[in-house]
Amino acid sequence: MKTLRDFQDRPVRLTDERLAHILDHPEMASLEGALVETLAHPSLVIQSRSDSSATLSYRYYLGTQVGDKWLCVVVKYSTDDAFVLTAYLTNQPKKGEQLWPKK
Repeated sequence: MKTLRDFQDRPVRLTDERLAHILDHPEMASLEGALVETLAHPSLVIQSRSDSSATLSYRYYLGTQVGDKWLCVVVKYSTDDAFVLTAYLTNQPKKGEQLWPKK
């Protein structure tokens, strides 16, 4: 298990199981460093519309295996814990309340 830091310098757990699940997708296989970077230095953070305790951190990457895409890292927060649920590439960020940067 790894402990990462989010954009607010909060500790976020990334379990070996979650990392293996994420990197098992061929388009994600070389993006472990990008996952860490996106969590620590996102371009955009959106509140999940389906889970109020989850956030979606986004950063845009050029030249991934499937073209220029946004990397989304989904983190679930509770009062005393935070952990990465998943990460994936997408064409555009989801709609929802923008948590960061503040508008």
